[in-house]
Amino acid sequence: MHKKLICLALFALLPVSASAETIGCVTTTWKLIGANHKVCVEAFADPKVPGVTCHVSQAKTGGLSGTFGLAEDPSQFSLACRQTGPIQLPEKLPRDETVFTEDTSILFKETRIVRLWDKAHNTLVYLAISRKLIDGAPANSISTVPVMPWGPR
Repeated sequence: MHKKLICLALFALLPVSASAETIGCVTTTWKLIGANHKVCVEAFADPKVPGVTCHVSQAKTGGLSGTFGLAEDPSQFSLACRQTGPIQLPEKLPRDETVFTEDTSILFKETRIVRLWDKAHNTLVYLAISRKLIDGAPANSISTVPVMPWGPR
């Protein structure tokens, strides 16, 4: 019983990450054998800030290695976040928090999206970065969402 409580406590400390919905993919290079190289667009809602939706596009490696999930996807992505409903900020919004992660290789590489709170400008800032366990890649993209009233008031 004691071990279960410890496991639950550790699980609660893990960052909450949104799950993405694939909107669609576009082939960029046709491959004779295996999957084509492509760019895919996914959408996700911020898990702690209702009213914000982000779309991220990412390059996906094809060929035989991509077909079997062994390829390392390039650190090429774009990010756009928008207010899509009334924004409800939680009581205690952290200054920065991971809201989305996706593995981009079989070992140690991921795309991570972090929400930053710019209190002085009443704006949510979403930063997408490519991370490797050994050394971070400089690839990044940014999108901002000013917190404003929604609908007629």
